[in-house]
Amino acid sequence: MRLVTFSDASGTRIGALDAAGAVRDIAAAAPSLPRDMLGLIAAGPAALAAAREALSKAPVVAGAKILAPIPRPPKNVFCVGKNYHEHAKEFAGSGFDGGAKDVVPPFPVVFSKPHTAIIATGEPILSHLDPTGGLDYEGELAIVIGQGGRGISKAAALSHVFGYTIINDVTARHLQKRHSQWVLGKGLDSFCPMGPAILTTDEAPDPTKLRLITHVNGEKRQDALVADLIFDVPTLIEAISAAITLEPGDVIATGTPVGVGIGFTPPKFLQKGDSVRIEISGIGVLENPVA
Repeated sequence: MRLVTFSDASGTRIGALDAAGAVRDIAAAAPSLPRDMLGLIAAGPAALAAAREALSKAPVVAGAKILAPIPRPPKNVFCVGKNYHEHAKEFAGSGFDGGAKDVVPPFPVVFSKPHTAIIATGEPILSHLDPTGGLDYEGELAIVIGQGGRGISKAAALSHVFGYTIINDVTARHLQKRHSQWVLGKGLDSFCPMGPAILTTDEAPDPTKLRLITHVNGEKRQDALVADLIFDVPTLIEAISAAITLEPGDVIATGTPVGVGIGFTPPKFLQKGDSVRIEISGIGVLENPVA
């Protein structure tokens, strides 16, 4: 299923996208289910099975507004930097790497974005919040945790995944370089577009087969298989959960492939009026204008 959070005149609740891309009201078809995504995830496999069964009789919602699938995760969104080989090389050669010793990191580079950065598909990225003029995009696959835990092994990691979504790790490059630690360059309001849906793991049992493509104003900039990750999905879950308890609904953005704005000479920074479109096979399209 492609699960969504949506709103209409009746309020905000969970739904699913059908084959035609229409929003189906799962909450209307199965009133006993939680009405929010975190509640559904925490309710476990039985609730997900009930939601799947309800989909066939769920009514289409006319005029539904799709929101970020998890507008407020239990924690900041975990993000991973320099996690594709070719992107690690382009970042090291860009001059924005802040003097890092290793082109390819020996361990995952983990930072975070606050929930105030999260916006839905179609909502504007606020370019004026970056006064330095170094606005950039990063298309990424994101993991949504289902069963939580601490000390999760690589062998067990995929059983803890609820599904996958898309994130644009929007970055103010000059701020990222200035502050060395990346939160102030990447955690600004509107700098974490997320969505449009969560693809449940039954439809993506092997995330390495997913393909990510990013366009800016119709120009293809990124095109990669998730199989190209330096640290794969199980490795990231093991590394983060080693001493941080993961909870249902936690989100981990896995990193971006080659083709970001700073990889060009001169850099192709985003400008007001631009549009960033990120597509991952099976999940859908996350598209946001730059305002």
